[in-house]
Order: sequence, then C-alpha cells, then structure tokens
Amino acid sequence: MTNPLLQDWTTPFGLPPFDQIDDEDFAPALDVALARHMDEIHAIADSADAPTFANTIEALEGAGKELDKVLSPFFALAGADSTPRRRELQREFTPKLSAHSSAIYANRALFDRIRQLWNARETLSLSAEEARVLMLTHRGFVRAGAALEGDEADRMKAIKARLADLGTSFTQNLLADEAGWSMTLAEDDLEGLPVFVRATARAAGEEQGADGPVITLSRSLIVPFLQFSPRRELREKAWQAWVSRGANGGETDNREIAAEVLALREERAKLLGYDSFAAYKLETEMAGSPDRVHDLLMAVWEPARARAEADAQVLSDMMHADGTNGDLEPWDWRYYSEKRRRVEHDLDEAALKPYLQLDRMIEAAFDCANRLFGLEFRALEVPLYHPDCRAWDVTRNGKHMAVFIGDYFARASKRSGAWCSAMRMQAKRPETRSPIVINVCNFAKSDPALLSYDDARTLFHEFGHALHQILSDVEFGSVAGTSVARDFVELPSQLYEHWLEVPEVLERFATHVETGEPMPRDMLDKVLGAATYDMGFQTVEYVASAMVDLDFHAGSAPADPMQAQAETLERLGLPHAIAMRHATPHFAHVFAGDGYSSGYYSYMWSEVMDADAFAAFEEAGGAFDADTAQRLEKHILSAGGSAEAEDLYKAFRGRMPGVEALLKGRGLAA
Repeated sequence: MTNPLLQDWTTPFGLPPFDQIDDEDFAPALDVALARHMDEIHAIADSADAPTFANTIEALEGAGKELDKVLSPFFALAGADSTPRRRELQREFTPKLSAHSSAIYANRALFDRIRQLWNARETLSLSAEEARVLMLTHRGFVRAGAALEGDEADRMKAIKARLADLGTSFTQNLLADEAGWSMTLAEDDLEGLPVFVRATARAAGEEQGADGPVITLSRSLIVPFLQFSPRRELREKAWQAWVSRGANGGETDNREIAAEVLALREERAKLLGYDSFAAYKLETEMAGSPDRVHDLLMAVWEPARARAEADAQVLSDMMHADGTNGDLEPWDWRYYSEKRRRVEHDLDEAALKPYLQLDRMIEAAFDCANRLFGLEFRALEVPLYHPDCRAWDVTRNGKHMAVFIGDYFARASKRSGAWCSAMRMQAKRPETRSPIVINVCNFAKSDPALLSYDDARTLFHEFGHALHQILSDVEFGSVAGTSVARDFVELPSQLYEHWLEVPEVLERFATHVETGEPMPRDMLDKVLGAATYDMGFQTVEYVASAMVDLDFHAGSAPADPMQAQAETLERLGLPHAIAMRHATPHFAHVFAGDGYSSGYYSYMWSEVMDADAFAAFEEAGGAFDADTAQRLEKHILSAGGSAEAEDLYKAFRGRMPGVEALLKGRGLAA
C-alpha cells in the first residue's frame, strides 16, 4: 500500500489527507523524507558550480518539502491529540531529527558556500529581502556551531541531541500529569458554582467515564473553580495539584530535567564564545542583552507589586470577615478577587458568560479582520485531525489567501495552553505557497460553548498570530509570518486583543445565548471599566516567571533550579498569596524547547509596543481607521521577518515607545 504522506496531495488547498493517514505511516515516511532531504543538501553542498544566491540560499529554501509534509501533520497531532503511540513516535523521532539537523549544520562544504556568499555579499546585487535571508542563514549556521571543529563540534552535536530528548520528555511528563489528575465532586461540592462551571465539570466527568462531575487540570475548568468555589479545602486541593504538575516524583518529575537543560544550555553558549546562555539567546532579539530585559521587568515590577500588596490587604480583610482566620493563600486569591469584582464593578462572571458564545466570538474576530484588512472567511468541509476542528478558506477580493483551522476545545489528549502554528508557511520562491494556519485553544466544551472574558481574549490573541501568517507577503518562507524576533512575535497577537474591547464589537457580537439580545450597555461599560481590574496580581505572577527565566540563563546554570527559583522570588519580594504563573517543573515555554528560554519576558516587551500601536488607531480617529490598518499590514503583518523588528515598528509608528504606554495600559501608571 502506498504511504499517503509521500504522495502528491490532491486535497483542497493541499491540506494533509488526515482521513487517509495512519499513525503507522509516519515512521517509514520520516525515514524516506530525511534521506531525500539529505540528498538535496548534498546536491547543494557538493555542486561543482560556484556558489550563488540561487544555487545555494534559494536552493536551501526549497529543500525539505517532503520532510515538511511528514512533520507538519505529525506535530499537529502530537500537540493537540496525543496518544501513547504518538508519544512513542515523538520519542523515536526526536533523536533522528536532532541528528539530521546537526548533520546539515556540520556540513563543511555547505557552510563554506554560505560563508563565501556572506563574505562577497556587497558584490551580489541582492534585494533587501535576499540580503536579509543570506544574513539569517549565515548567522543561523554560525550560532548552530558550524564554525566549530573537532571535539567542540562533536560536543555541540551531542548537546543538541540531548536537549531535544529532554524537551520531548518534559512535554510528555507534563501532559501525563495533567491528564492523570482529577477531583470528583459530590453534589454538595457544587455549592456556589455557577451553572456553566457545573456543566463543564459534568461534561469532564462524562469524558472520563466518572460517576459524577470532576475538576481537571484544564485551565478553562480549574480557574473558574478557584474563582467560584466557597469550599476552601477543595480549592486548596485543586490548587496544589495545579502547581505540582511536573513535580510529583516518579517518572514524570521534571525537576532533574530542568537542571540538566540549564547546564547544557550554558555549555552550548560557552562553546560558541558567549558568557551565558541569555547573552547568546538575546543577541538576536530586539532587547539585545540581559540587562535591557532586566531593566524592563524591574520598571514594571515595583508598581505592580505595590498594587498587588494593597489588593492582598483588601482580600485578606474580606476573608477574615467571612470568618476564615490566617493568611490569604494562593488558593484564596481568585475566589475573593471575584467577590470583590462583583462588589466594586458590579460585574459577575457567571452573568457575563452567556453573552460570550464561542461561535459569536469567532465571528467577531473574523469581522474585525474583514473591516481592517478585507479578509473573508468561508467554512470548509474537509477531513481534519480531530472532529472538534473546523476550517475556513480565507480570501480577499476573491483571491485565496490561506486556510485557517480552529481547534478550540480542551481534551485529555491536548497539551494545556493555547498556541498558533503553521502547517505550511507562505512563500513565493522557489515556489508559491499559501499558508495553512492553526489556532489551538483549551476552552471548556459545552453546547453551546460559552467563554469567559479571558477565554475570549485568548481567542483574539491567537487569531492575531494567525493574521501574521495569513497576511504574510514575502518571497521566502524562512522570513514569512511569525518568523520574527521572539520579543516581536507577540506584538500582532497582543495588539489584536484590543479589538475585543472596542464597544461596537461587543455590542454586535456579545449576544445572549438564549435570548439573542445584545449585552446590556451597563454590563458592557462594566466589562470595559474592569479591564485593568486585578492587574497587580496578573502582572506580578507574569513578571515573577519572566525574572526566574532570565536569572536561570543570565549566569552560571544552577545545580538546583528549585532553590534558584526560590532565591529569585525572595529577592523580588513576591507576595505570599501570589505564585509565579509557571513554576519551573511545568514551565513548558522555557523547558519544552528553546523557543521562550531567556525569552518569556517577550510578552511584556511586545506589550510596550501593542499599547502604543493601538494608540495609533485611536489617534487616527478610531479602531478601524483604514490608513492605519494599511500601514499595520504593510510594515508588520505582511512583512514577517524580512527586516529588523525595530525598523519595521518604526516604519509603522515613526518611533519606538517607552514603558509608560505599558504601565498606562495596565492601569499601573503613577
């Protein structure tokens, strides 16, 4: 039988034929695709022709098409619909992919051709984007260790292989801990929970085959439980399970993995001549250095902590008035904060949620994209990797732009969090490709599905990433879409969140699930008025995580990361009732791969820009100002990584913003 992963796909828009792919197709297809890709690499490296941009750099851009066809559907499944067999395959694939990548970067003949082009770059008459791709290719090889020789080259190869293994293990351990815990609730335990939390808990129980409702470690279930349950002992039990992920002992414990990852990253950086891994990693980011990251985080930390400490006193007084003595604990904060919000803003999450239907919020995100960028969305009936997935054909003026896939519901087989990925990147050379983009979320499943306001913000955030991919208009896939500096990649996503707060958007799309009536104006005003509510808590838990990440990588690797984490939090003066958003054993951003290592700060770095960027629309007369939207698309959303991030932002805004915009946006300005 032929392997569908190795055939030409005649599916609509070249989508993977998920209805034909079996798990057992992946391993043999990967072996064939790896061999064919390596043949392509050798053909480029060993060419008798003198190196040119076309026969070396552009040829590299076009190589590995079959490998992409195997890996894009596999990793979509591995992250969003994991099974024991897929986890086994991922463990098998990791060392193969690491060795393959190392072999490419260690190919001296290939690197010599790239280096010759780099040294002659001023004489090549390259376009601006070609020059950028050449620079990135050369820099990528150097930073991967291509210039190392002998024992150092061998050691670099071993380090990268081991890091790849450890990242896979970290992710799978975390998934196992999240899937392996649940708390069954008796009917009495449902006291105080809104209807939507009860319904979600019952649905989770049915999915697990339990006798009644259960609380799981899905954020869309455990967070509202912590918000609404008056049963303090149950809140504590759920909280302890939530923060203990990856630190429960046994085979799924991630603490030793974290220590080894940090040690290997430090060794890797020093092999390349850097003082620390943070110095290595941040060299290519907008921030440029650990000191600039530290300065940003501390500029935000002090006002955020002051706000959080004042809020903690108010919540403590509320708790004591309830007859509960002792200190305010982390499992108390969300409960009393929700009660306080109802009093101060007269805003009840349970009353708000019926107005935030998933389908209507998807419509809202699409409608904003239509008004800003002229995009239109038509539902597709195509085979996808899970029945919960939905797909749309994205067009503009009748021209196909992309396929957008939404996978919105939580399930035990899906890792936690939310993310955007591209199964295919946009490109024009060596051949034209349109993007296939996926948004993955973990919303509680119900019929109809209702979102919290935070869920709705997440939907808009991830769709902002998707727009970065959909509107990409560059020559080469290596600089398409979100292929930008890590501390720039969150700008489009965080910026798009602002459109959820535009009153006319909520007036049109926030309609009651039963009556269809729009959200009452007084409720809408309360929602917008509470936009910065509890921002001290939110900022402190985030900055604590970002600072721990920076400290881990800015000096010598700690032998005991948990002790190092504790020392950082003590130095910062983290309030007792607030925990870091992601503790080390479940800090997947940092330890599941190199993506956000030394880079978790990047959400805040991007936020400095997103507040300023939305202000550009307001200054121009409104959230849908056509000229500003056109500039945003031209200089940021369509440009990908075709120029330096700072240059792109300045082209859009005329200048770089200061931290004041961020503090004002979070309600933390003096």
